[in-house]
Amino acid sequence: MKKLGIVILSIVLGISACKKDHEVGHENELITTIKLNFKNGNDTKSFAYKDLDGDGGMAPKVDKISLKPNINYDLTVEFLDESKTPAFNITDEIKEEADEHLVVITPSSVAIGTFTYADKDVNQLPIGLMGKFTSKLAAEGTLKVQLRHQPPINGKKTKDGTATPGSDDANINFEIEVK
Repeated sequence: MKKLGIVILSIVLGISACKKDHEVGHENELITTIKLNFKNGNDTKSFAYKDLDGDGGMAPKVDKISLKPNINYDLTVEFLDESKTPAFNITDEIKEEADEHLVVITPSSVAIGTFTYADKDVNQLPIGLMGKFTSKLAAEGTLKVQLRHQPPINGKKTKDGTATPGSDDANINFEIEVK
């Protein structure tokens, strides 16, 4: 009888621990829109990914990025959930939880350009909502935009400044041309 009590207690504790982990855990955000804003002086160019009905259904609309060669752009990235009315600005949530998020901007070739981070979280690790994009030579390819969700695991921070820990909240390839 004593063994049965221990088994039942173990099961109850195991279930409550799983429930607690699930409650503490944070599901990936629904992102229907990603906006990239490239600014050079008074010239601002905006490009967007939109998938207003989410996965499945209609195909997403992804603007082709067109930039001039050898230009330094200030790049800002915005994330929205436009399935709600009014639209929910996920960018604000990313800023609030900056120590758990990383935006990774990766050109398919360094001939297209390079991205450097201009914002940091409380631990002095990059966030990626703001940065510098320097276009290079006339070239075509893709610009991958990832939003990595890197929450703590068992109370220990996982964000280390790389894209390795965590999971993708978004992972989109924009076609890009520099001409």
